[in-house]
Amino acid sequence: MHSLAELTQLFAARFDVNHFPEKPATLYDPNRYFLQLGGKRIRPLLVLMGNELVDDIKEDAWHAAFAIELFHNFTLIHDDIMDAAALRRGMQTVHHKYGQNTAILAGDVMLVKAYEYLNHIDTSISRPVIALFNKTAAEVCEGQQLDIDFEQQPNVQLEEYIEMIRLKTSVLIAAALKMGAIIGGAGKGNQEHLYAFGENLGIAFQVQDDYLDAFGDPEKFGKEVGGDIRQNKKTFLAIHTRDVASDAQRQQLQTLMQENPADKVQQVLDIMKACGVDEWALQLKQQYFDKAIQHLEAVAVLSSRKQQLNDLANFLIARDH
Repeated sequence: MHSLAELTQLFAARFDVNHFPEKPATLYDPNRYFLQLGGKRIRPLLVLMGNELVDDIKEDAWHAAFAIELFHNFTLIHDDIMDAAALRRGMQTVHHKYGQNTAILAGDVMLVKAYEYLNHIDTSISRPVIALFNKTAAEVCEGQQLDIDFEQQPNVQLEEYIEMIRLKTSVLIAAALKMGAIIGGAGKGNQEHLYAFGENLGIAFQVQDDYLDAFGDPEKFGKEVGGDIRQNKKTFLAIHTRDVASDAQRQQLQTLMQENPADKVQQVLDIMKACGVDEWALQLKQQYFDKAIQHLEAVAVLSSRKQQLNDLANFLIARDH
């Protein structure tokens, strides 16, 4: 088996090629630009790790990993348009650099290229892999739409938010693992446990992300904390604070959201801490992380083959940036 560092290097060597035709350059150059921005590339690595959990990495796993990475980048290009984001990884977003219409088309053709790679998978296993990919792609879009809907919805329930995160973030992580397992020849039970591992890990990851945005160390986090608070985003922390706050605290929060004073972030953080939301978030993260690990432990392969996924899960959840 390969280490995570080795898989990262192997994937970079194979993926960092020209995936698109030369012409029209006005369409394909934006995609080449976006892909060279890099990123963690965790999702395609999970395809390879899902395969390697049960067998040596097969060529079809590389095709699926490419498809997952291209699909993820397609969603990022379109997300940046919807969020009116000017920067991605410190660089101009595609729609800012090349225009919104071109960015929409560039994202579309990125998705088409993902399907091209899926079509390279051996026909004996391509049907379940493509079916899972299609289901996941639709769910990610559903999650994004729910996220948009929640912006106008005054009272989002915690269960609703968790379902949105599951669709928008977790199912792609889960599907990447399951695709690799299908390609590697894993049984149905192992496939489902890996999927559940990815789902719960994805939710725990988002809880950690929300926590760091509010309570992280700015020097380690890499940006000023409280961005979600400044934008009045409905996060795990914001929803739970509303649910457990006193009437007076709830009224103060409402006033802060409307008036946006200079010390808004600190005032909201003070209310969150008074309500014990910081400790609650850590407990919620641990709850979903424990569920994830239970499903990983239930995968019927040698423990040594699961160690890499266990280490990756611990790294993602223990991170401070």
